[in-house]
Amino acid sequence: MDKNQAELAKILETARIVAWGAADILSSFYHKNASDLDVSDKKDGPVTAADLAANKHILSKLQAELGTEEFGYLSEETFDVKKAEPIAKDWVWIIDPLDGTRDFIDKTGEYGMHIALAYQGRPVIGIVAIPEAGKVYFASKDNGTFVETKDGTVTPIKVSDRNQIEDLYLIVSRSHRDDRFKELIERLPFAGKKYMGGVGGKISTLLEQESDVYLSLSGKSAAKDWDFAAPELILTEAGGKFTYVNGEPVYYNQGDVKRWGCIVATNGKCHEALCEKAAAIIDEIDNG
Repeated sequence: MDKNQAELAKILETARIVAWGAADILSSFYHKNASDLDVSDKKDGPVTAADLAANKHILSKLQAELGTEEFGYLSEETFDVKKAEPIAKDWVWIIDPLDGTRDFIDKTGEYGMHIALAYQGRPVIGIVAIPEAGKVYFASKDNGTFVETKDGTVTPIKVSDRNQIEDLYLIVSRSHRDDRFKELIERLPFAGKKYMGGVGGKISTLLEQESDVYLSLSGKSAAKDWDFAAPELILTEAGGKFTYVNGEPVYYNQGDVKRWGCIVATNGKCHEALCEKAAAIIDEIDNG
């Protein structure tokens, strides 16, 4: 990696300021009337004026500070999924200006915003803002994960130390569950389930030690790079693990932004055992 820790720290500080600005934009739209949101249904779900305003803020600020010569920008709102070409840069910002659009529209408060910086496909900076909680979680490679509140207080944060599968809590969406996924989670012997919208929001519950496991299993569709890049780093730097079910790492900016297959995110304590169990169950479901 051709950047030292001091340079990365400076870039992270810039991105954190941008993240707070985007969180404020999202929150201001969230507290308006629904009729002001200008909801338009894209194939992948509703896009709102809030997405677009936050996206514009993030891109314009990062590009003004850091330029476009060295850095590429892969954003949910501007990436051409049909072309599906990787951005030809070592350093790529991966941005989800509004994670949990459905929750935003339904007023659950469980929406977030993600900014990640990947180097050669792997995240080195991750920021997840949860505007209605007034929190920004941030991490850089090998430096741990921190949570910042609106008053500027910054606190290091770690995952739970629960270390038996039977003691772990699973975090899942209230919706987005097909039969295959339902069967998988029903057959895993967790202590219980908790519910939360948005991937960043779900991973934040692992950092807050309210849950221990998040699973993504693609069906007809799959989660995208911008759903995972920032949440992955804030989890792994807090002591958790985030891999495909076969233990392989997740690479981003590979052209196809869809992350097919099964991804397992845990507090890290029995990650391998859980992956093994999940893989065996998926194999049984698929080959019955």
